[in-house]
Amino acid sequence: MPLARLALATLLAAALFAACAPAGAEELRPYTVVGDAIPASLTGAKADATRGRALIVERSSTCILCHSGPFPEQAFQGDLAPSLAGTGSRWSEGQLRLRLVDASHLNAATIMPSYFRVDGLMRVGASWRGKPILSAEQIEDIVAYLVTLRN
Repeated sequence: MPLARLALATLLAAALFAACAPAGAEELRPYTVVGDAIPASLTGAKADATRGRALIVERSSTCILCHSGPFPEQAFQGDLAPSLAGTGSRWSEGQLRLRLVDASHLNAATIMPSYFRVDGLMRVGASWRGKPILSAEQIEDIVAYLVTLRN
């Protein structure tokens, strides 16, 4: 990725995070990484794919700032990251969960935020310190939707 696009993506994410209040102001729940996945649900409860889709297309979640996908109602979608179309065919539920919880576990140089991590982060706004960006329920709802995207 060209340095200018990386810088732009970083600035966009930082600006958005500064403008929003944390969605998941909760304590982190424990999870276990196995290989390249978090196989077990963060909540142990049934997730809601409809809520997950709503979170993805909501600009405050930041998903469609970088990703595009099957969201015809959103005229402006990102192109800095892979399309979300077909994610359920490319990755398992557990692999998707780890990518949302802490993508840097898989790629230390990723620009994707760690949505359910608070330790070891740099340049975190005061309102976000010590709080995950998304709640465990929101992570599970997004995963539930992403696994439905097969094409």
